[in-house]
Amino acid sequence: MPEFVSIVGARPQFIKAAVVSRALGDAGVDEWLLHTGQHYDDNMSRVFFDQLGLPQPDQNLRIGGGSHGVQTARMLEGIEAALVDRRPAGMLVYGDTNSTLAGALAAAKLNIPVAHVEAGLRSGDRAMPEEVNRIVVDHVAAVHFVPTQAAVDNLRREGVAAGGIHLVGDVMYDAVLQHGARAEAESTILAETGVAPQGYILVTVHRAANTDDPQCLQAIFAALETISHEAPVVVPVHPRTRQALSQAGVALASPALQMIDPVNYLDMLMLEKQAQLIVTDSGGVQKEAFFWRVPCVTLRANTEWVELIETGWNRLLPPTSADSIVAGIRAALAGKGGAPDAAPYGNGDAAQKIAEILRGGLPG
Repeated sequence: MPEFVSIVGARPQFIKAAVVSRALGDAGVDEWLLHTGQHYDDNMSRVFFDQLGLPQPDQNLRIGGGSHGVQTARMLEGIEAALVDRRPAGMLVYGDTNSTLAGALAAAKLNIPVAHVEAGLRSGDRAMPEEVNRIVVDHVAAVHFVPTQAAVDNLRREGVAAGGIHLVGDVMYDAVLQHGARAEAESTILAETGVAPQGYILVTVHRAANTDDPQCLQAIFAALETISHEAPVVVPVHPRTRQALSQAGVALASPALQMIDPVNYLDMLMLEKQAQLIVTDSGGVQKEAFFWRVPCVTLRANTEWVELIETGWNRLLPPTSADSIVAGIRAALAGKGGAPDAAPYGNGDAAQKIAEILRGGLPG
């Protein structure tokens, strides 16, 4: 049986890799796990391995932070050395992070075939580093594991050969189905934060376009402070966001605006499931809101998850001013959600389909 290397480095990848790794093991596929160390804080990394049953990485490059160029270059160097030493039959990469890009480039230059999980997504905004990463990875990958029909259409428009495209569904849906009951049974996050089910707004902000622009960041948190007087707001704060708030001198006074440390996966599932509304700039959180049928507002001008807009479960809200953000959140709170029978992300068996395809190996 061929051995595959899976490249992970950031929190969303740990969630996706956990369900795929389990399916690979069930299918008898050998896997070697390489962690770039892009996310290295315990709350952003180790807790996910422990909680989701993801095997400890066979190798951790411990790259840490840095600019896009510096971080990606260090990853390329470390991944290349690991590949030369071990020479796997293929590589599995997830999503659109710098870890994804570095892994795919290192493998492609060594003629190791690449399979991309969550292939074909496009926001149409090349100012997003993630968009550039997606496009490059999709055009060096040999196999594309695609979550939605829209993503299939994107790849076909870009000339990707149909034989390498597999519409499997979304592995994050697999994860929610696998761990939702555990979250209900084990999470105590609502009691810890003192919020009532369907009685608060959950917010996540981490994207560089929002955190690296002090005016934008100030507008978002000024709006959240205003909204917190109408409904409690809970914000698990990404380390990048906490640092940016400090540097921008943003002071928050409302006791109803809770700025908490990053939470583990089960706690995040419960915060999402029981929220009245979710406000985010995260691609993954947009989808998890939909899986729980919780209305979502995305603090961006575009999204790669176009199905959420089309079905009415998500609305885009460019964070141009505090007033516009407040108005947009109020409108969402007054709305009624989207189509209840929408099901664009498959049946929860994406990881199983991926494992079955990989059992046959990747084209050289």
